Amino acid sequence: MQQALKFVNHNIEDYALKITFDPSACRGDVVINLSLVKNEDFEYAVAILKDAFRSGVSVSGLVRFFQSGEKVGDYTIPEGCTGICTLCSITFDGLLIRRGIPVSPIGGGIVQIENRVPLRFIHMILYEHTTIDPLQVLISQTLTSVKGVIRQGTGNILANIREIHMEAEPLVGEVLDELADSSYTGILDVGIPNLPVLGVPVNSQYVGIAVVGGTNPMAALRESGRWVQTQAMKGLMDVKDMDEIRSF
Repeated sequence: MQQALKFVNHNIEDYALKITFDPSACRGDVVINLSLVKNEDFEYAVAILKDAFRSGVSVSGLVRFFQSGEKVGDYTIPEGCTGICTLCSITFDGLLIRRGIPVSPIGGGIVQIENRVPLRFIHMILYEHTTIDPLQVLISQTLTSVKGVIRQGTGNILANIREIHMEAEPLVGEVLDELADSSYTGILDVGIPNLPVLGVPVNSQYVGIAVVGGTNPMAALRESGRWVQTQAMKGLMDVKDMDEIRSF
């Protein structure tokens, strides 16, 4: 029997339902991205991760490193490489669902930043129309300038957007308040009912929420000419098994 294609919006829903992360207690499972870098680039990767977190272009400062031969789920880190697990922004969708807030993922794209202010999406791939994570596609197209945002506050970063019904706004506010005191820092913009968010339209009676893409540090590494390979939404990990990047 032939297996049906599974589009990214369905993968997001599957993972979001499995998230148990409690930001106030800093415990539970989150969705992770897994990236590979060459062992000789490890120290540079750590520096980029620190800079990305400080400048607000990464989802979180939580990270876990894996050496060659170690396993991340069913995947073995190849020889000569270091595995880097970082938080995926889909973790936010799971937090909303746990509060009983239905979430409709729209898509992933590239946001133009000027003087550290997000202006608009300049590229967008809709989740319902692709079987490959949009940010995984866009990171390979040399369309980002994450290092420019880190250093000068101006450039193009990876981001994604979802919508929630306007009646859920108070509950969303509670989630955002909890995140303000946690290690999750990836909220870019929260819209107004019925109006576009960073140029992306939302459905009637809905509110759009734009979130920083979890793979921005890896985009910055690629911009530096380093080899990097990223697998978005690789699996789940307990945050207690992760460390703050500033401790490295």
